[in-house]
Amino acid sequence: MNFLDMFAMRPGSFAKTYKCFPVSFMEGKDRPDVEHGGKIIMPPSALDALTQRNIQYPMLFKLTNKFATKSTHCGVLEFVADEGRIYMPYWMMRNLLVEEGGFIELESVSLPVAEYVKMQPQSVDFLDISNPKAVLERALRTFACLTIDDIISINYNDKKYEFNVLELRPAGAVSIIECDMNVDFAPPVGYVEPEYSKPAEAMEEDGVDYSSIKIPQMGFKAFGCEGNRLDGKAKKNTSAESSSPLSQHERGIPNYDYQRGKITFIRNGRSKQTESKGESEIFSAFQGEGQLLKKKRK
Repeated sequence: MNFLDMFAMRPGSFAKTYKCFPVSFMEGKDRPDVEHGGKIIMPPSALDALTQRNIQYPMLFKLTNKFATKSTHCGVLEFVADEGRIYMPYWMMRNLLVEEGGFIELESVSLPVAEYVKMQPQSVDFLDISNPKAVLERALRTFACLTIDDIISINYNDKKYEFNVLELRPAGAVSIIECDMNVDFAPPVGYVEPEYSKPAEAMEEDGVDYSSIKIPQMGFKAFGCEGNRLDGKAKKNTSAESSSPLSQHERGIPNYDYQRGKITFIRNGRSKQTESKGESEIFSAFQGEGQLLKKKRK
């Protein structure tokens, strides 16, 4: 064994170059769990090499395309691939800018646990989902790690949704296995904030003069109904003369000094006319002139 082999076999390190292919190239049934996840399939020889080293679990790897200087991170799902090959999701190959049969350098790494992630949906269709955080949390269970600037793909209700990883904490690549992280969303690509018109502008657009609309008079009117005589004779119509018309409805003046959470009681003070009245005009009981029922004899 030469010096290079000893260096390659050092404990806790694994690095090798493989040909990469999409999951659709695998023989047998379709593997949607691999296509919409963040894990790859490696050959059995890689498992033998990893067991001989002191590899930290869970097994996480860094994938690098040296020709395009692109890299990402992933986990491993199974060790059933053909020798010299690895199978990965198509979105991962697209991020690495590698074609079918291209060479990818694979290296074992250890990543910190995720604390915060901010993603941007690549379509406004994601806004139609009633609970997007719950959907994303369920979909990320098939991922082992995240890398900043990656565009990942998930499947929900037989529809693909893509997300751009904008921000990660505490590092640019993190592990999301059995972690409690905060998820935040940026506005989707193509999203336009709706414009809300002011009420005054809406009135002008309608072309209706709301100030000319009469407000019906509301209030209590005593004895406003019509009555009937017991003897059957026609009743004189005196309701119009005896009833007093309701006061003209006046619009209130808004309180421009209103503060939220504060109740203001406005009391009308005494008018100057009432204050100028003398004591003689003040009402006093039993001050009228009396009348005798029996006149005195002369």
